[in-house]
Amino acid sequence: MTDTKQSKTTPDEPQSRRTNGKDAPGNRRRLLIAGICLGAILVISGVVLLWLGAKGSIIKTELEASTQLVPKLKENILENRPADATALVDELRRHTAAARDAASDPVWSLASATPWLGANFSAATEIARSADDVATLGVTPLVKVYDSLNWDKLMPGASGTDLEPIRKAAPAVASAAHAVSASAARLNGIDASGLLPQIAGPLTQAREQLSSVVDELDTASDAAGLAPAMLGSDKPRHYLLLVQNNAEARATGGIPGALVVLTADKGKISLSAETSATELGVFNPPVAVDAEQQRIYTDRLGTFMQDVNFTPDFPTSATTALKMWEQKKGEHLDGAISIDPVALGYILDVTGPVGLEDPQIIALTEGKLPTQLTGKNVVNTLLSDVYVQIKDPKMQDIYFAGVAKEIFSALSSGKGEAKSLLAGVGKGVEEHRVLLWSGDTTEQSILAKYSLSGSISGPSVPSAQFGAYFNDGTGAKMDYYVKRTVQLIQQCAGADGYGTVKVRITSTNTAPADAATSLPAYVTGGGAYGVPPGTAQSNVIAYGPAQAQVETATQDGKTVPFGAQLHDDRPVGTLSVRLAPGQSSTVEFTFGKIVQHSQAEVVVTPTVQSMDKVILPTQSASCGATG
Repeated sequence: MTDTKQSKTTPDEPQSRRTNGKDAPGNRRRLLIAGICLGAILVISGVVLLWLGAKGSIIKTELEASTQLVPKLKENILENRPADATALVDELRRHTAAARDAASDPVWSLASATPWLGANFSAATEIARSADDVATLGVTPLVKVYDSLNWDKLMPGASGTDLEPIRKAAPAVASAAHAVSASAARLNGIDASGLLPQIAGPLTQAREQLSSVVDELDTASDAAGLAPAMLGSDKPRHYLLLVQNNAEARATGGIPGALVVLTADKGKISLSAETSATELGVFNPPVAVDAEQQRIYTDRLGTFMQDVNFTPDFPTSATTALKMWEQKKGEHLDGAISIDPVALGYILDVTGPVGLEDPQIIALTEGKLPTQLTGKNVVNTLLSDVYVQIKDPKMQDIYFAGVAKEIFSALSSGKGEAKSLLAGVGKGVEEHRVLLWSGDTTEQSILAKYSLSGSISGPSVPSAQFGAYFNDGTGAKMDYYVKRTVQLIQQCAGADGYGTVKVRITSTNTAPADAATSLPAYVTGGGAYGVPPGTAQSNVIAYGPAQAQVETATQDGKTVPFGAQLHDDRPVGTLSVRLAPGQSSTVEFTFGKIVQHSQAEVVVTPTVQSMDKVILPTQSASCGATG
């Protein structure tokens, strides 16, 4: 008998044949909907990409347009065209605002949150935002106060200077400096390692452009804040002017034989109370200095005004000199300024010749020295010829002080073009020939940020700074004839990771062979201090960076004993070098255990030589990989 409930399909038949026939159209509908959704997503994605591409193009175009305006803006400022500069700033802001608006688009912001590529959108946003902040908060306020900061109007004049404009401009300059610094910090905080080249390149460019102006704006802000008060806007300021004589070396330049009180009153500069270090005599007991420096430089540092700058730390020299002045003169001064004849020459290059009109000065020269000093003859006159023609050391110092007074009188009368004069003084500051210390603690804390302060430690000193300084050991003026070069020799780091650097100092006595008889005894010393006439003796001092160690010293290739000390956590090596006429000698101090990995640099005592002839390029060893 046959089974009537026979199955319509077998287990081996496809599932599709077992599915209810009316479900097949539903599947097709679902498939069609999925396809439509996928297509819509692709279309939307395409639209989004096109939208993002359009916004990216706007950002790129607007930022490139703003970049092209910067050189024109600089030109207008340098050429003193404030109206044109203002118009360019308005155009600059339109471009940066358009770029920022494009980067603030909601779709662009959403893209910034996506994985992988989102960082690129974020970086582009930050670049646009920073550009607009710099234009709006940095450049615009500066241009608005630009006319107030016209240095031609602010230079000293016979009737003084109106310092009120720069005082009023100071807040705007400070605000601009802060805005640019904040923008630079934001860009520097972006991790560029995973960015596309199209973003990483502009980011690097923006970082470089901002970093190049951050320091300049900070300096301008500090100058605008300090200058009015220090130039006597509120009350007269009195400074001790030390005229350093490089013919007898001291660590900061030369012996401060001539002393003058410089008064700044509402921008007008005047000089008075010319005297000499010799006139102040001996200080017994010595003026107190810190124990570290006394060990290195002896108590002569506080005993004689001529030796206050045995130390290369100008704040120490300045405070010691001011204490000496107050003790002997009964006058409290507000600060100290140091300058040397080379820097005076830079000023004369701008002001033009200065005539010596003081009858006492003219009488001293007896017609044997120039009656007009220029940038070309002032160094030879003050550091060499004066000793031949004026025999009395006290009269030499009076001549020095008189010359300084005439030059500063020319400066205070408004002679010379402002931009060139600032460049000349700036060159003197850069070469450490012009130094400044203020007795106001707030002002000094700002000055300490700059090399103008002459500090050997603190915020103005790079972490990998070395120093090569010289103090005369002849007791005369032979350093006029000593020519020097200084070079850093950077060696490969050891297995312990510490660095090693040699400070190589070569000195040559260029005095004539018959210097013992052909040069005045006042120049050679005449053997008074145990040094044969014509021979030059120098105390050579080398400083390493903080936490390092001074390990060895050699002279002409032979290991020699040397003095090893510490000054503000910096290692100090000292060595005496004696040179007969025509003789050269090379000293090398080796500093080890150096933890700093930044570029090494060296500060050198300013001499009669041009600094680019003294400081030679750093010599670095070729270090291969170790392993």
